[in-house]
Amino acid sequence: MRIVIAGGHGQIALRLERLLSARGDEAAGLIRSPEQAGDLRAAGAEPVVCDLEAASAEEVAAHLEGADAAVFAAGAGPGSGAARKHTVDRDAAILFADAAERAGVRRFVVVSSMGADPEHPGDEVFDVYLRAKGEADAYVRAHKSLEWTVLRPGSLTSDAGKGLVRLEAHTGRGSIPRDDVAAVLAELVDTPATAGLTLELISGSTPVSVAVKSVAGN
Repeated sequence: MRIVIAGGHGQIALRLERLLSARGDEAAGLIRSPEQAGDLRAAGAEPVVCDLEAASAEEVAAHLEGADAAVFAAGAGPGSGAARKHTVDRDAAILFADAAERAGVRRFVVVSSMGADPEHPGDEVFDVYLRAKGEADAYVRAHKSLEWTVLRPGSLTSDAGKGLVRLEAHTGRGSIPRDDVAAVLAELVDTPATAGLTLELISGSTPVSVAVKSVAGN
């Protein structure tokens, strides 16, 4: 498979690229800066310079041509203000979905956030973030041409992954190592029977492959 990842230099994306490359898939990561290219090559991925805050849907679609799946893993990051929650976490996800549709890429996986909700109240930056992610998720889920899966991890940690997770429509609050998020994404990309599902993810007791298979088709 060829998988194109938006936010290709992110912590989850780099982990995902290593997993995909190791199993023989072809991964390409969209990055803002050419200086990030070496890290993607080290992860076994093809770096593609494309600023999702400036590109058109046509330009992004050109990078998606021939892909078997697309993963939106971009994010403005914890140090960014409210404006970039809109331009990256919301608008870039919308752009990437539109571009996938133009390019004929049906399999589309979104890294969202637990608590994402277009109606989330509050004016703090994190409130804006959860609304932005919720609005992006709602837009993607309205795309009839996409075989979408929305993944909403709990609090992210840099702990070593254990490969044991809880993956359900509603898990309740919890944390999850980025290693395990990447492992679940790798399985989801390869499991189109999870299309149409919005799933929460935290650490648990079920092996990743078993967890994904158990929700497939539900």
